[in-house]
Amino acid sequence: MQAVNAKVLGVGSIILIVALVVSGLQPYDRATWIMEVLPVMIALPILWFTFRRFPLTTLLYVAIVLHSLVLIVGGAYTYARVPIGFEIQHLFGFARNPYDKIGHFMQGFVPALVAREILIRGEFVRGARMLAFLVLCVVLAISATYELIEWAAAVAMGQGADEFLGTQGDEWDSQSDMLFATIGGVAALLLLSGSQDRQIRALQR
Repeated sequence: MQAVNAKVLGVGSIILIVALVVSGLQPYDRATWIMEVLPVMIALPILWFTFRRFPLTTLLYVAIVLHSLVLIVGGAYTYARVPIGFEIQHLFGFARNPYDKIGHFMQGFVPALVAREILIRGEFVRGARMLAFLVLCVVLAISATYELIEWAAAVAMGQGADEFLGTQGDEWDSQSDMLFATIGGVAALLLLSGSQDRQIRALQR
């Protein structure tokens, strides 16, 4: 299992490093790119530093790589200008580019899996209901913290923060961002809890 995880992490790291380099060549807004990809730059070394002592499940490594790619693409174009978002907008007749909501869905989906794995393997909580409750609390805490960071960026940068915020004129953007993060967290629990449990048991063996 650990050999498979090392391979997944290695391939995922190469993909992310290449994506970071390419996206950083000519991003739409350099400051936005830095703020959006900074979590990836922080997370990648941490994943390697903790690999031997606390390797994660294959599922979680894959999820983190996918989430990182969402962040990198959003940083390169800015969330309001991601091309695939315009395709989705035209396809479903949305009033705005929805890529930002995809990002916030992933902001709930992947941290839910991270929190769940840490809580289970650290034996910090017993009982499926309490586990699900605490996982969603973590998701909402992360989402709320990110909204506070966006607010701080808006105060510090003024109009220069528009690309980072990606509100596209929506006065309820922060609230809907948190809703999509919650939906992402619930989706992760419903869809992947069983698979994650099996992989955790394999790691513990």
